[in-house]
Amino acid sequence: MIKSWKKLTLALLVGALVASISGGSPVWAQEETETVTETVAAAVVEEAAPAAEEEDEAPPYETVEAFLKAPILYPKFMIDNLWVLIAAFLVFTMHLGFATLESGLTQSKNTVNVLFKNLFVVSIGILTYAFCGFNLMYPGDYPGDFNGWLGFAGFGIPNVIPEDPEALFGLTTPVGYELDMTVWTDFIFQAMFAATAATIVSGAVAERIKLSSFMLFATLLVAISYPITGSWKWGGGWLDQMDFYDFAGSTIVHGVGGAAALACVILLGARRGKYLPDGKVRPILGHSMPLATIGVFLLWLGWFGFNGGSVLSADPNLVSFVFVTTAIAAASGAVASMFTAWILLKKPDLSMALNGVLAGLVGITAGADSVSVMSAVIIGIIAGILVVISILFLDKIKIDDPVGAISVHGTCGVWGTLAVGIFGIGDFSFMTQLIGTVSILLFTFVFSLVVFGLIKVVLGVRVSEEEEVEGLDIGEHGQEAYPDFQPVSRS
Repeated sequence: MIKSWKKLTLALLVGALVASISGGSPVWAQEETETVTETVAAAVVEEAAPAAEEEDEAPPYETVEAFLKAPILYPKFMIDNLWVLIAAFLVFTMHLGFATLESGLTQSKNTVNVLFKNLFVVSIGILTYAFCGFNLMYPGDYPGDFNGWLGFAGFGIPNVIPEDPEALFGLTTPVGYELDMTVWTDFIFQAMFAATAATIVSGAVAERIKLSSFMLFATLLVAISYPITGSWKWGGGWLDQMDFYDFAGSTIVHGVGGAAALACVILLGARRGKYLPDGKVRPILGHSMPLATIGVFLLWLGWFGFNGGSVLSADPNLVSFVFVTTAIAAASGAVASMFTAWILLKKPDLSMALNGVLAGLVGITAGADSVSVMSAVIIGIIAGILVVISILFLDKIKIDDPVGAISVHGTCGVWGTLAVGIFGIGDFSFMTQLIGTVSILLFTFVFSLVVFGLIKVVLGVRVSEEEEVEGLDIGEHGQEAYPDFQPVSRS
């Protein structure tokens, strides 16, 4: 026990020394994590096994069985694995944030419908990602069984037995540290991301879409479109070969949701009474700003897992750095949107400020690990300004988005990905970022336009005028979120 503590102390001291000498902000892709801690751990194990080196034998951690007994490596593996699981839990709470934000920014008569859609999306997202999405997004090696554009490793999660030491790590390589977690952790973390794209669409089409049509579209988006474009970068595909960079998904997740939402809204049309014949815009106010505000704070909290978990290890230097850039960009986006809306609308608008927080978060997501803190401030400020201008512009061209999802996730997702090519510390190309962003969004937009268009022709996508006026809670669900209670009479 004493020897183990000495080794751990040595590891921490060496880690601190290496970190202080190296300086700067390291750059990691979501699928490639190489940390200072790993180097230190390897050095400690090498020191702990001089006999093996003297006899020119393989290090004692070249097999899974030996790795499980390693004094430093396996505890590190457990900590890294645990942090990514915690991050997955934080991303899961974001779905509660989306549910409360969307319901708060829409009318009370549609609250049950909004909540139902959010519950469906996260549920079907996990199931479809397990069935086919995971293996579409990570189809195999390139070049090899994956051509860089479309590949498929089969249905279901890899059929491994948790009790088998060799199967414990599934797709991971504990000795090489290519992925410092079990296959189960990798799946559940990525599944939380997959469901997010369809949730973005939910808010943009709220208050007038048929529930069954939305459910079908959301399933196909998460099962097919999202993992295909995701494989182009995170699965090692053609964009990854070009060195396109999107750390946690400004384009791959949020931009995809924004592009899909735009296609659906164009085909669906605006809510009745939103745009008047004289060209004026009639505001349709949300029913609960407290709910919307709670939703944004939940999303901000969950985003620390969204970005921090994308480090794919518990590396103290990088995780804490990502936390700071994430918080800084969100705060900058909030302040910038507050003053931009105040100038343009002559009043400080809370809904714009809330969307400014999300705009900053979406903007920093692509480069949270690869831009300086001051650059994060600039990225957040520009995102906060852009989201207000984008929301007002879409209203001007009669694109009705009740919660501002297209502007927050689409517009600011594009900005955040391109910002890596401007502010990124490292070898980043603006043109590569532009090519990657356009290709992913164009594919998603066309896919959504075709699929949603077919659904519109076959099933219809819009509720009747009577149902829209009465509210989708009654028409689609036969229940109300806030039933009227008559006061008790007193004699």
